[in-house]
Amino acid sequence: MLRNTSTLIITFLAIFFSSCGNSSKNGDKETAKVSDTTATSAAAATAANKKKILFFGTSLTAGLGLEDPNEAYPNLIQQKIDAINLPYHVVNAGLSGETSAAGKSRIGWVLKQPISIFVLELGANDGLRGVSVSETTRNLQSIIDTVKNKYPEAKMVLAGMQIPPNMGEKYASDFKDMFKQLAVKNKMTFVPFLLEGVGGIPALNQNDGIHPTAEGQKILAKNVWVKLKEIL
Repeated sequence: MLRNTSTLIITFLAIFFSSCGNSSKNGDKETAKVSDTTATSAAAATAANKKKILFFGTSLTAGLGLEDPNEAYPNLIQQKIDAINLPYHVVNAGLSGETSAAGKSRIGWVLKQPISIFVLELGANDGLRGVSVSETTRNLQSIIDTVKNKYPEAKMVLAGMQIPPNMGEKYASDFKDMFKQLAVKNKMTFVPFLLEGVGGIPALNQNDGIHPTAEGQKILAKNVWVKLKEIL
């Protein structure tokens, strides 16, 4: 009887300590989960308290084809901002395939949160499709007007684009001039050519010859940063 009682006690203690061990492990896991959630919440709260820089554009802004979305130039600009402790948070609202007409329809949705700086990169897909320069101009002006009306104090940046003369020399020339004219008319900070130093260079573009590689995106970030840092 004593032997049986001892066996039961030993078995009970084994089960008890095993349960405590599992509880400890489970507790550690739960603590880790809470810590991760807390860190995420803290990061979100910090971002919410910073001024917003909204990048609104095409796949060039979205970073199409990159292995890591953080390699897109808006995200690289965030790194530059963080390095010098400026109180700004970048919002990347780039969308692959976006045209100026589609952007005009989408802009209201992305302006739900207050912004301090608006960076507009649209028009490239219009040029590739041969959309009339006058139509693209109207659409871009509509987007600019929407931002101005919603957040009149926001500073604005326009990224210029150029296209090959496939559609004719005049079209290519008018397309290029459109961006500068819009920037001047609306008193926007102007980046003359977003793809300066990247466009047409195979080593800096993906296999499609259109979208920059990670190295190409670094150059885009420099092209924008030169102008953007002046207004931060």
